[in-house]
Amino acid sequence: MFQGRDVSVSHRVGFGSARSSGMGFLRVLLLVVAWHGGVLGRAWGGVTLHVSKLGDDTDGRTWATAFRTIQKALDSIPDALGGHTVVVRPDTYVEANLAPNRKGAAGAYNALVGDFDGRLGSGARGWCRIDSGDPEKGFKSWDWWSTIRASDKHWPHGNNQETFSSIVWDRWRLSRLYASGGDGGFFWDLTDKSGEEFTVEVEDCVGIGRAFGGGVVYPKVRPGEPSLFRRCYFLALDWVGDTAAVLLGGRETSMPEAPHAVFEDCTLVHPDNAVALSYASQCARAVFRGCRMIVLNFTQPEMGDRSTGILCTQGHGPGGRMHLDLEDCTLAGATLFTLGEAGKALSYTTRGVNRAYLQFKQTVPEGFERVGAWPTELFARMAPPREGQEIGTETGRPSLVKIPFAVPRAMENTPVVFQGRPLQIFNYRDDTKNNTDGYKDSMYLYGIDLTSGEQVTRFAEGHSFASAFVNGDELSVFASEGSNRDWFQSIYRFSTRDLKTWKRELAMERVGNEHLFNVSVCRDERGFVMAYESNLPVQFSFRFARSKDLSQWEPVPGLIFTGVSREYSACPVLRYHAPYYYVIYLHAPVAGGKELTSFLARSRDLAEWELSGFNPILTPGSGEGINNSDVDLFEWEGRTYLTYATGDQATWGAVRVATYDGPERDFFERHFPVGLPTVKADARVR
Repeated sequence: MFQGRDVSVSHRVGFGSARSSGMGFLRVLLLVVAWHGGVLGRAWGGVTLHVSKLGDDTDGRTWATAFRTIQKALDSIPDALGGHTVVVRPDTYVEANLAPNRKGAAGAYNALVGDFDGRLGSGARGWCRIDSGDPEKGFKSWDWWSTIRASDKHWPHGNNQETFSSIVWDRWRLSRLYASGGDGGFFWDLTDKSGEEFTVEVEDCVGIGRAFGGGVVYPKVRPGEPSLFRRCYFLALDWVGDTAAVLLGGRETSMPEAPHAVFEDCTLVHPDNAVALSYASQCARAVFRGCRMIVLNFTQPEMGDRSTGILCTQGHGPGGRMHLDLEDCTLAGATLFTLGEAGKALSYTTRGVNRAYLQFKQTVPEGFERVGAWPTELFARMAPPREGQEIGTETGRPSLVKIPFAVPRAMENTPVVFQGRPLQIFNYRDDTKNNTDGYKDSMYLYGIDLTSGEQVTRFAEGHSFASAFVNGDELSVFASEGSNRDWFQSIYRFSTRDLKTWKRELAMERVGNEHLFNVSVCRDERGFVMAYESNLPVQFSFRFARSKDLSQWEPVPGLIFTGVSREYSACPVLRYHAPYYYVIYLHAPVAGGKELTSFLARSRDLAEWELSGFNPILTPGSGEGINNSDVDLFEWEGRTYLTYATGDQATWGAVRVATYDGPERDFFERHFPVGLPTVKADARVR
């Protein structure tokens, strides 16, 4: 008795396997060339210099002749045309006050790149650590002693015998580096060149400093080309005076229309201030998207309001001298802003969902959602990434471990946490009765308590392709209505609060002669989003719909996901982790093979998608037949569990479980590491 897909669907799976993934050898080659062109220098012109303690320190042109210090490579940039790259072998480099001899150029940034996974030929893996401390005595705080060279001889003490500006780093891109041991991590001060245009890009880096983990002061905005910080971790250790995880400062006397800097998916940690406006700044403007800001000062207000705020404008008066555009950020600390008159120097806008975990007596202003319970996942990211771990992603393919266990005679299913306990919703149907008068009567849905193994509910006779979603104390299960001889019909919603009484209502009505199958629902900042599978225009593909209440659904017009080039794309499971939607779906066999595998894609808008370079993320193993399909997943006690179906898509099937040792968000993010080429797909109907 086969409990998998309709047999007629299964046959079409086999016949639909002639095409490949839509990405032939030439396209792969072009993607790789394009990626290397972006990371490893301008096309046909830039040079690549190597840094390794194993090199012979001659010309840096190969790993064998590599320079032994980063500074020597930075001194060897041959011209000012840009597009040059310095590649660093993973190791510890005790160096400070780094400065290149050449700037980059418009459209041809120079790059300083750590070969964290050995892909660039170093033969090593791990962090490229730039330690600015004293190799014998440790942490070196000596104004101004830092990873990035900057000094002003007018400062009264420290390493300031001459004035030097960080503007020499203009139009450089830094990637996969770990800086620590001095006053600043990845922080640029233009000193006597303040007021000039300046741009730097920092990706997948760790910056730790006494005063600042990262930031830039005091450039003039370069329209359309702000400094950019992506997927970085910034930590500062001092809390006295002008210090923050990220310090910002501009030189304009009035607020510019464009930002000085943009931060995306970064983690900022500090004793008192995640983001601060520099004391000497005229004004500063920045954008923060999907960032985490963690401040450790939760001083009681009765102690004199000693916290100066997660977003700090201490030392400034009213007038809006720091403006922040916040989108989908999470902040934690005693107070959100600097209190008193100084706090009026901050203006801000919010988009998406911005959350704040504050001392309970503090008010939460408009544009922020208050977090009441301790944000476990946020504080779990307080420490810098460990050796061999990149910001937001593992250095290699995320590890999925298949558990040697199966639920026999099962196929479509959903694991959820409902009222504090893990449940799994299955469907049953007898596909041997397909196209007979008894087929619809063979179908029903049921739920299993995953702790006890007991069946706790049975409902929805005549329906199949179950997908569950929990909203507060209500469980919704979406399923397609079966028929005896006309395949599957429209999608219905079944809802309950006690697993005993179920309400049935139409969720998504089929159009014309199409047939609807698997469905998946998630929440975003606008409400709820559905992905639902259809046999039209491609057998199979999936569409999208939106709802405010899980009851009334409206299709998203003009969008149908049909893969890269209108290929079989079935069984979607949809999740949203700002700013991305992620979908795992069943892909047709690739390269003439027979195996049905699961692919992963992400999108910011449901229209333009990119497929993970690690695809397929699930492939049939020994004893699993030809099929790893119908994936669903949930997070439980800090781990992510994927359920998936095996079998031959015709006569037998079973549900198995794979685990990922980390939260669901990390599982998705780590399938899209920086530098790994992705394949583009467009869901817009043309």
